[in-house]
Amino acid sequence: MRVEIWSDIACPWCYIGKARFTKGLADFAHRDEVEVVFRSFELDPNSPKGVTAPVVEMLAKKYGRTLDEARGMEEHVAASARAEGLAYRTDGRDHGNTFDIHRLLHLADARGRQEELLDLAFRANFGEERSVFDPEVLIALAVEAGLDEAEARAVLADGSAHADEVRADEREAAELGVNAVPFFVLDRRYGISGGQPAEVFTRALEQAWAGREVAEPAAAAGACEPDGACVGPQV
Repeated sequence: MRVEIWSDIACPWCYIGKARFTKGLADFAHRDEVEVVFRSFELDPNSPKGVTAPVVEMLAKKYGRTLDEARGMEEHVAASARAEGLAYRTDGRDHGNTFDIHRLLHLADARGRQEELLDLAFRANFGEERSVFDPEVLIALAVEAGLDEAEARAVLADGSAHADEVRADEREAAELGVNAVPFFVLDRRYGISGGQPAEVFTRALEQAWAGREVAEPAAAAGACEPDGACVGPQV
C-alpha cells in the first residue's frame, strides 16, 4: 500500500502530523508493506525568494493580532508539538519561500534519502537555531542526510533543477482538491486532512488495507492553508 503525504517545511501541523502518522503506522500490522512518499506543497509560493520575516511578526500582521497574541498562538502549537516529543521554539524562527527546500527534497528522493532530509529540515526549522532559508544551512542538512555536497550545491545553484517535480506535485494536489496540509492519500482511494491523532491514522490504514470506506474523523485536525495560515483543531 502506498501513502502519499503533501506537506511544507513551513507548516507546523505538517511537522506534528508526520510524527503522529509515524506513530500510527508503527501500530499498523502491515507497516512493513507500506510505502510512504512525500509530496511538495508550498504554503506561500508567492513569497519572494531570499526574503524572510520573523514568524511571530508574520502571524501578528496576518491575523491582526498583537505580538504577544501571536506568541500565544505559537505557544499553543508548540504545546501540541512537545506532546509528541518534538522540539519547538517559539522565538527566533523565520518564514520565507520554500521552493528550494522542495527541490532539494526531490534530489534526496532520487538518492533514497528523502525522509532523512525532511526530518532534519523539520527539526532545524522548528526546534533548532538554524534557518532552513539559508542556503548554507540547507547544504549542511543535505550532507547530514547523506547527500553529496557538490550535487546538493549544484541543485541549489540551478533554479530549474527538480523544479518540474515540485510543480507536478503541486498540480496533482490541486487536481485532488488539496487546500490545506498535511494531506494524506492512502492508495489513491482515501484522503485524510490535518495532523490527526495517531490512532486515527492506524484505523485509516487498517480500513484502507481492508478496502472499506474510511470514516470521517470525529473532529477537525490542525492544518495549514496556502499563504501560511495555520489553525489548530476546533474545540
